[in-house]
Amino acid sequence: MAARTLGNRIRVARAERYISQGELARLAGVTRQTISAVENGQYCPSALLAFVLSEQLGKRVDELFFLEGE
Repeated sequence: MAARTLGNRIRVARAERYISQGELARLAGVTRQTISAVENGQYCPSALLAFVLSEQLGKRVDELFFLEGE
């Protein structure tokens, strides 16, 4: 079985709302580096952070995050 990863649409959602990584980080209570790592697939956010990001971006969690791979 191929490894599955968590993909996301955070960059697109930020662009739709004209929010920078720094601003989203401030709203979510994390660092800009954390937002960058999540967007680039280098960090898998906790369920709590996923829900906070979805709330701040006005999207459902399943609109922001999805499974990639087989």
